[in-house]
Amino acid sequence: MASTSEPDSQAVLDYLLDLQDRLSAALEREDGGAVFQEDAWRRSPTASGLRGHGRTRVLSDGALFEQAGINFSQVQGERLPPSATAQRPELAGCGFQAMGVSLVVHPHNPYVPTSHANVRCFIATRPDAGPVWWFGGGFDLTPYYGFEDDCIHWHRTAKAACEPFGPEVYLQYKRWCDRYFFLKHRNETRGVGGLFFDDLNEGGFARCFAFMRSVAEHYLPAYLPIVQRRRNLAYGRRERDFQLYRRGRYVEFNLVYDRGTLFGLQSGGRTESILMSLPPQVAWRYNWRPEPNSPEARLYEHFLHARDWLAESQLARMRVEVPGSVFPVQV
Repeated sequence: MASTSEPDSQAVLDYLLDLQDRLSAALEREDGGAVFQEDAWRRSPTASGLRGHGRTRVLSDGALFEQAGINFSQVQGERLPPSATAQRPELAGCGFQAMGVSLVVHPHNPYVPTSHANVRCFIATRPDAGPVWWFGGGFDLTPYYGFEDDCIHWHRTAKAACEPFGPEVYLQYKRWCDRYFFLKHRNETRGVGGLFFDDLNEGGFARCFAFMRSVAEHYLPAYLPIVQRRRNLAYGRRERDFQLYRRGRYVEFNLVYDRGTLFGLQSGGRTESILMSLPPQVAWRYNWRPEPNSPEARLYEHFLHARDWLAESQLARMRVEVPGSVFPVQV
């Protein structure tokens, strides 16, 4: 996995700090009732050599968002943790630095989906072979009540983020997202997917950095129109209870499978910042099943499995109505 150009860690750092500021401002404007509280932290070197700094920002009990968190962190250490070397054992024992921005939004209204985004850069140092770098990240959507228009918009925007980098990129990272955000013990997806990429270093540093930025810059255009479309829908106790129940799946995924959470905990990172992504209220019920033909059942039946949303929407546009039948146009 030799890199094809030298990494510019300062350029990545500058971009991530600016990205956190812009995301914070945009979500504050959208909420309209609360602001992010910042907790700037710095970690002195530990016995294992880990050190770092970051800015944890949390918006709580807003007009729209029950909790939103946007983290920036930059950490350095003398040994990559197991979660980072599982796919690259040749780097075990290498020093590293990792920096990234992660974001999770948990709205009050059950009709507004939870969303998550993350972009990150790793640079490992091999004493006899120079630095090895890679990028990762993506964004995904977790609705509680599914709307096909929202899913299509989400994936169209994800595709737009990828299009300058090749026609195959969207489907590659869309499918990776479907596989990654899958709860094996529940046999269901966490939500309706989006993009997920990791270990990206092909094509040179500048190109990979540009792709990471494109993904980050398309998050708000993907999410905010959905928020604006659903935020004023009326809901009651039933919808709220279902939202809290489904949030349990979010917790299960983050604590069992999520690479970022595992990396943070295994590397001795700052626990409060790592677990910021968890929702403030959540519920579990023993062996619960939705009522047949209910809106809650529809989420399971139509949304919580991998679908090619854009191909399906294109087929729907190609269908024309003829007296007595509906059939796809052949092109």
